[in-house]
Amino acid sequence: MNNIDLTNRHAIVTGGAQGIGLAVARRFLSSGASVTLWDRDGELLTSAVRELGGLGTIDALTTDVTDAESVGAAAASTAGEFGRIDILVANAGISGPNLKCWEYPVQVWKQIVDVDLTGVFLCCRAVVPFMLQRKYGRIVNVASIAGKEGNPNASAYSAAKAGVIALTKSLGKELADQNIAVNCITPAAARTRIFEQITQEHIDYMLSKIPRGRFLELDEISAMVAWLVSEENSFTTGAVFDLSGGRATY
Repeated sequence: MNNIDLTNRHAIVTGGAQGIGLAVARRFLSSGASVTLWDRDGELLTSAVRELGGLGTIDALTTDVTDAESVGAAAASTAGEFGRIDILVANAGISGPNLKCWEYPVQVWKQIVDVDLTGVFLCCRAVVPFMLQRKYGRIVNVASIAGKEGNPNASAYSAAKAGVIALTKSLGKELADQNIAVNCITPAAARTRIFEQITQEHIDYMLSKIPRGRFLELDEISAMVAWLVSEENSFTTGAVFDLSGGRATY
């Protein structure tokens, strides 16, 4: 494993109690950062802190990324506890059911967009002012290859993740002169609990589209994110980093 120096940096990882978020938090701790996990599942947060506690300074806050007040309070609490917020990884997300667009329940569509897109906006909105105070920050938003290509039978998820890509580009331009880098990643499918929300047919479809012929490993995601949030990433912002195993067409 390459050594990425995150010493004396404090990171927030949303959806950090499991899956991609947990893997990213582990990599950050191993790289010298302190980490606050935000997740809406308090029991999973307790388990995650227990699992990661031996690696470094870890904190957790039960946070609903769809609730502006909850996110704002979590950001203020984190900054108050650690004196700084250097890094945000906006990872929390859900996939929703696999249905045709014209069969999609309106309330379910709204829920997915609320978590996967509005949740990213609310987290960035709450954290950026603390980064501006120090004129330093690194933000990585977790989008998806679905946001580039549009997966069939996943219109809400695909549309929300496409929105995350556009949000990243816009915010990256807004903060370009403040030493705050804002980038996103577009991973292909990785084996996490999100697979429990989708059909086997859809899982098989996603695998069939990956030229490398396998699913993405969590450590491969955390390796890319660790560099993106490091001080070495001093020029790139508003960019999209592919993790699709060759699937991406742009």
